[in-house]
Amino acid sequence: MGLKLYLILIYILLSSCQKSDQIIESEVCIYGNSSASILAAIQLKKRGREVVIVSPDKYMGGMTIEGLGGSDINNHAGFKNDAVIGGLTLAFYKEVARHYGITNFDSARARTGTWRFEPHVAKGIFDRWLAELEIPVYTETRLRLSPDAVKKENGKIVSFETLKGKTVRAALFIDASYEGDLLHYAGVSTIVGREPNSLYGETKNGIRENNTYRNFEVKVDPYIEPGNPESGLIHTIQDEALGEAGTGDRRIQAYCFRACLTKEAANRVPFIRPENYNRDWYEIYLRYLDAGGTLYQPSYSIPNNKTDLGAWHDLSHNLYGMNHEYPEGDYKKRQEIYQYHLDFTRGLFWFLANDPEVPAEVRQEWRQWGTTKDEFTDNEGWPRMLYIRDGRRMQSDYVITEHHTRKDSTILIEDPVAIAFWPPDVHHVRRIVKNGQAYNEGFVFGGENWKPFPISYQSLVPRKSECTNLLTPTCLSSSHIAYGAIRLEWTFMLLGEAVGMAADLCLEKNIAVQDLPYADLKIKLEENRQIIEMQPNQY
Repeated sequence: MGLKLYLILIYILLSSCQKSDQIIESEVCIYGNSSASILAAIQLKKRGREVVIVSPDKYMGGMTIEGLGGSDINNHAGFKNDAVIGGLTLAFYKEVARHYGITNFDSARARTGTWRFEPHVAKGIFDRWLAELEIPVYTETRLRLSPDAVKKENGKIVSFETLKGKTVRAALFIDASYEGDLLHYAGVSTIVGREPNSLYGETKNGIRENNTYRNFEVKVDPYIEPGNPESGLIHTIQDEALGEAGTGDRRIQAYCFRACLTKEAANRVPFIRPENYNRDWYEIYLRYLDAGGTLYQPSYSIPNNKTDLGAWHDLSHNLYGMNHEYPEGDYKKRQEIYQYHLDFTRGLFWFLANDPEVPAEVRQEWRQWGTTKDEFTDNEGWPRMLYIRDGRRMQSDYVITEHHTRKDSTILIEDPVAIAFWPPDVHHVRRIVKNGQAYNEGFVFGGENWKPFPISYQSLVPRKSECTNLLTPTCLSSSHIAYGAIRLEWTFMLLGEAVGMAADLCLEKNIAVQDLPYADLKIKLEENRQIIEMQPNQY
């Protein structure tokens, strides 16, 4: 063999190795780091399908492993919602209970604490499940955010490209992310923000003219120089007019960290002052306290003396209006928003525990708390991701709206895949000035006219004209206000299972996701003990 031919053969061999190393290929590709990604993958793997998870993040499990251990199950006096949880999702919570020594799960399930867990416990269960089934997971593998990154032929996604040059090929795709990136760059219609009430005949969407829920309990002057609008606004307040009630906008509900804190000396890491600490950021907290307001404080809410410290109060670490660029931002912008929230929250907790102008009793309480040594150990005790309450939502031929959530609804759902059992719940979207005072705008929670409702399979599929081999359990087709009743982690898990089963059937029948006969899916759902119908006496 001549030297030239030999070198050519070596080049071809090396090129083919490099090429194969840059290709991820499977029957099904699931994009996203959420708990829904994991449940969908497990359902597919158990049915003999070749499946991969491609995650833009380092860890798998989404908010279920990033601090949201409270679960929102059986935690309201007015209703019990555990009855709608079945399938592998119920198996997850049974494993949680078993970890904490609860062996009589059925008799203990009515208790709130049965469903609560520490972040590392949830991560351990998910990691073990993925390892036992040998499901390949490509972490820190991000979709290249460009319209030409997703290749389609005849209405189907063929492949997508990652930021680092890999090509991901599959016969069917699932977008189980919180942001909806794959949906969007595949040419599927999506929306960010609030629709006008007029679009779907809703009453709770759009700009909220009079918000009393979680609004300021005391009058807080919003101006840098109190009483002087010309001096500008203090931090966390946006210079925006209220606008016309009921009209739509692109604002989204606030993000925050679900902080895992403790008072236990052996496991506590005291709050530290961040290097870029800016005391001016916290002026609103001093004014709130000076006006007689009572600030929130941590309390134990998950096992082993830890918090799942959320934020939904009139004033907390929920940063109203500081995240609107996140859903459609590039990775740099998203990281900036994450970092700002992290810097602000770390600084806030240190401020409340140490600043001499904070009342002594408030400092004394907050000084007892700190992050934990055994959670988020690679990030100084802080969650690796924000609680992304809103991202993109798909706009399909079928849209879940406020009408589905209403107790007086007559809508008949003929293809249910899971039950949403939570009231419409969307947090404030901004903090502005109204009548010369700080004002939170956008919160909707509960009310008397709501009920659990079935989630239609049609809301999980795009328009057939846009894509025929893509499903989503997390960015489903719904209005802003209806999404607030769906966006719980355990609901996403149930929907992840449903799309996993649907994907298997679509591959088996070689049909578009829109053409799947519901009768066939219903059989699989029932075999999986998925709860798709409720008796009236269950709520």
